[in-house]
Amino acid sequence: RLDMSKPSIHDLLDHGDQTVVESSFESNLRPEVDTQMGDAPEGMCIECTDQPEEVECVDCAEKFCSVCFQALHRKGKRAKHVKRSLKEGESSSQASIPAEPHPHPSDEVADAQGDEDMDSDAEDGQKEGPFIGSSLPAGWFADRAKFIPLRLTLDERKKLRLLEAALHVSEYTDRVDILSYSNKAKRIIAQLHELCAIVSGLLVASDYRAGQTMLVEREFKDNEEFFQDIFEIGRRHKIMNPEKMRGEYGKLVHLLQDSQHPEIQELLGFSLVRPIRTVSILLEEGGASAMLEDEHIALATMEIIPEGKPRNIINREIKMKEAAIKVLSRKYGVGKMTGDLVERALYSIGDNHAYLRGSRDPVDQMIRYLEEYFSPNSETSDAGIRDSLAIRMGTDGARLTHNHTRQYHYVLQSMILWREVMHDMFRLWTLAENDLLDESTFYRLRDTGQGLNRVQPCPRVSRSMHAIVDHTMRRVGYDNWVGSSVIHLGDHNVPNALTFIDKYTQVPRILNPLAIGIVRLDEVTKDPEVANYVERAFGSVKNLRRIILGDFFRHAFDGSGADNFFDAGSCIDGRLTSAWHWCSKVEKKDYFPVLLLTGFVGFDGDF
Repeated sequence: RLDMSKPSIHDLLDHGDQTVVESSFESNLRPEVDTQMGDAPEGMCIECTDQPEEVECVDCAEKFCSVCFQALHRKGKRAKHVKRSLKEGESSSQASIPAEPHPHPSDEVADAQGDEDMDSDAEDGQKEGPFIGSSLPAGWFADRAKFIPLRLTLDERKKLRLLEAALHVSEYTDRVDILSYSNKAKRIIAQLHELCAIVSGLLVASDYRAGQTMLVEREFKDNEEFFQDIFEIGRRHKIMNPEKMRGEYGKLVHLLQDSQHPEIQELLGFSLVRPIRTVSILLEEGGASAMLEDEHIALATMEIIPEGKPRNIINREIKMKEAAIKVLSRKYGVGKMTGDLVERALYSIGDNHAYLRGSRDPVDQMIRYLEEYFSPNSETSDAGIRDSLAIRMGTDGARLTHNHTRQYHYVLQSMILWREVMHDMFRLWTLAENDLLDESTFYRLRDTGQGLNRVQPCPRVSRSMHAIVDHTMRRVGYDNWVGSSVIHLGDHNVPNALTFIDKYTQVPRILNPLAIGIVRLDEVTKDPEVANYVERAFGSVKNLRRIILGDFFRHAFDGSGADNFFDAGSCIDGRLTSAWHWCSKVEKKDYFPVLLLTGFVGFDGDF
């Protein structure tokens, strides 16, 4: 159909620039429509195609729902179009349309996108509609924002590159965490001075003017703010991107941990640690904390997920999100809190949603696979013995004995627990750093059976993990809990909070490649040769999927992976140790060649 929002050659010649301005303004308000979607079904709105016709525009000769009509006829020449109600048969002009008592949120966003002088009363619309996250409990964003790191700016990314380069060449832990008769405090001070000197030299090499300014003061303590800033940037970047700085972050935490010791601080003369910059801190400093309770924040921070959606719906969601961001930027971007800072806070919250999708959603996907392909009460089906999840100690490396039903619930409870940890990872990471960098908590260097490790109490993480385990047990029922509920922290199994964080950041690295490979089985078996091989070796694609999942649910949760029988079992961290052990054996499975065809490259690569 004819696109009335765009100026034609005839309009440009006859009406000049005004037509261009009005038409362009209207086209910005209007969601893009995929012209390949075809005509709307009979009786449905010509614009959105999913709502019944309510209004006919006499001038456009098209029928709309009331929401689309008002969005498209709000400005310019279209505001003078005459409408006819299809329900009552009455004709009226656009100017005579009464204001609705509860405008739809999409109308409010369209108003904010097109009208710079938006009335504040337009923000009192109902919450039903296209908001993603509108069902979240009150205060969810405010509580979450306390632990969401701020996205890095361009200048901060430059400093991050300096820090990564300095940590990459540093031999801090090799020089400090050793058994030696020399004075450890002196070794620590020497290594800290060396690292600060490397950072200073890299700064001079990358930005001579900034480096010259810093080196005017010869003492490192005179540049305390710079070093605190650059180390905080590295910590903040790592929290939001667990797959980055995998070697460098350990050195960073260990040197900051040592720098917090009172004796080291006295010798060093300054502190290297400052709190992580979060969304909540930024908004509090700018007096814009109320934005976290605003009804538009769910739409402004939602993640646009394209899977299973037509192009016109994706375009509409993008436009509505951008418009909601502009609404919040204008409303709260006053004084010190500029519009750019508001957008930075919103994009940081959006990064949190993306993190949850990449870390928590794979666990949800595996839970759905467990419930779809296996029953808690029946271990046999047409597929035969492979449907049983039963394991026996001493068989195939298992160190637990569970029948099918018990193993089913054990796997389900373990993955529900992982999901809760992934959902709360930002808070747990903050608590872990607080434990590691606590001035009153010291570590002991001891051999844990896996080399020298820093063994340190983790009171904050321990309290939080006990609360998560208790929540999971209440969710599945205390009487139905399978296995141990012991949490190892600050011992030879999990020496410190850094090891705890490292263990649980592996959950998505284990589950993501597996879930993606299972999804792609249908795609790779479109090849006749591959399909023939799968049918001969495994019976069918569905049976192959069941075999892979059954092997994972049995042997990734069988208590294996520890060095001895005393450390193996069903404790909270032991469940993850078993999954690690299964990953190391996957290349010996008979289905591994098919996984490789799906693009699977392992559990530690890019995916």
